[in-house]
Amino acid sequence: MPEYPVSLLNKVRNAPVDPGCYLFKSSAGKILYIGKAKNLRNRVKSYFSADKSREPKTFAMLKHVQDVEFIITHSEIEALILENTLIKEHRPRYNIFLRDDKTFPYVRITNEPFPRVLITRKKIDDGSKYFGPYTDAGTIREILRIIKKVYTVRTCNYKLDPDTVSEKRIRLCLQYHIHNCDGPCQQLISEKDYLKMIANVEAFLNGHSDNVLQYIRQKMDNAAEDLKFEIAARYRDNLKLLTRYFHKQSVEFSDTKNRDFISLIAEEDIAAVVVIRVRRGKMLSKDTIFLERVNVSRANEAMRTFIQRYYEQSQLIPKEINVNVYPSDMDTLESWLSGMKNSTVRITRPTREEKLSLIRLAEKNAALQLREYIAKKSKRADFIPKSLLQLQADLNLENIPRRIEAFDISNIQGKYSVGSLVTFLNASPMKSQYRRYRIKTVQGINDFAMMAEIVQRRYTRRIKENKTLPDLIVIDGGKGQLNISKQVLDKLEIESIPIIGLAKKLEEVYIPGQREPIILPRDSISLILLRKIRDEAHRFAINYHRKLRGKGSLSSELDQIPGLGPVKKRELWNRFETIKKIRSASVEEISLVPGIGPKLAQIIWDYIHHTS
Repeated sequence: MPEYPVSLLNKVRNAPVDPGCYLFKSSAGKILYIGKAKNLRNRVKSYFSADKSREPKTFAMLKHVQDVEFIITHSEIEALILENTLIKEHRPRYNIFLRDDKTFPYVRITNEPFPRVLITRKKIDDGSKYFGPYTDAGTIREILRIIKKVYTVRTCNYKLDPDTVSEKRIRLCLQYHIHNCDGPCQQLISEKDYLKMIANVEAFLNGHSDNVLQYIRQKMDNAAEDLKFEIAARYRDNLKLLTRYFHKQSVEFSDTKNRDFISLIAEEDIAAVVVIRVRRGKMLSKDTIFLERVNVSRANEAMRTFIQRYYEQSQLIPKEINVNVYPSDMDTLESWLSGMKNSTVRITRPTREEKLSLIRLAEKNAALQLREYIAKKSKRADFIPKSLLQLQADLNLENIPRRIEAFDISNIQGKYSVGSLVTFLNASPMKSQYRRYRIKTVQGINDFAMMAEIVQRRYTRRIKENKTLPDLIVIDGGKGQLNISKQVLDKLEIESIPIIGLAKKLEEVYIPGQREPIILPRDSISLILLRKIRDEAHRFAINYHRKLRGKGSLSSELDQIPGLGPVKKRELWNRFETIKKIRSASVEEISLVPGIGPKLAQIIWDYIHHTS
């Protein structure tokens, strides 16, 4: 048994008996694990019971636990919701991790007088309707392709409020003339008829085939009666397309109840989950999601975590969820789902053949996807580029520098000072991990202090969020930038990470504590890699600096225009971004900016052209 502090054991003995969440922490205060319980005292005491057999993962976690924090809630359902929120915020090391859970795409129907249909990865609480999440890119592309082909939903970004539409401020575009839009901007379709079409898009996304086919068939008949045979032929083709689509997704059920079939297969510490959605007897989609940090012997906990994360923002919750593994805390989970849907939701393991066949199908798919995922992960883990092996040897590094992070500073005479961070993994750029910084604490020309600021901001946050640290840090600059960055790392107590400076002129590599730089051969693959990383950091910083500089010059010119306040100026900038684009815009185009009418647009146009 590990040695636990007396203060921790006292907290455990005196833990509340209410429902709530518990947070295990390390000696440094880092959150290691977050859990929830109906009775906090009973649950937490079970971890420290001497005769309790534990899995290796739990035992490994407990060796680091030095403190515990309790958060009491009114009910177990409230604890379930809070646990999920805290896990997503803190991402503790020992909790199950839903891979890419922040990037699942949804189909969004916007909350506007004439709504648009978009693919989005970010949900905004503005009244829009969201359908998903979808994990298969092919499925969501196919869905959007059919919507755009069958329905004449507008694709423009104009704000079609009643005034804009009634005054016909926006011209008809090409989409109208090729019959891809009905021209709501010019009142060529009423809001009522447009919303009827949107209702059919929703029916399509919900798998209501009868309603959709009836709507298209009616449109075809109306066009034929009006002797618009070309449009009628288009509806006929759309009818065939939808019929094929729905027929392809048909499954045999004796009723039309909405159901999901979820199968989880786990191996090592990874699980693959396949979800087959069935709506009104039609297979709407098949999604695959991977879970990491899974305890294979506790598949029920993994299933509970998955169901909660998957459905927490979905508007496609069915009345029946079929699983191959019952989730833990099933009663609480069912109550939570029922509250989300505002009607009863049941979780069950199927026994009848028609449902069992789909669960087995989902299991086969999950097993296949898991094998492929583990194989790819193993291949990626085993592959080491030669440039990294050479760099390890040249710099005498203890570990292979798989993850390299590089910093650069950009400014002109201390103005618009910015910093950049680029990340390379296995010698390839990870653009999703790039970061840019506006310098906040340094005035004037002081590249050393600026570099210290962005290094400190980067790694203070990484430590706080318990995120992965790099195997090598590259600073663009010589001894000065390197030494001050090293001082920052020492203060943050992460002295073990190797850090180097790469000077621009002679491509000299500086190492802390060494007076003379390392001179690598010009054709060395390790130096070529370092130059590539340094140049990428420089490019990323310069681009951000130019953007801020352009925005600043535009703002200064616009400050002199009478009647153009800060809000309207910001809208103008958001629309055109550069002074060049605003100069090339017509008065009519400027007048389309929110808050700027024809009169002010003319004043702006005159000022820009007379002062240029």
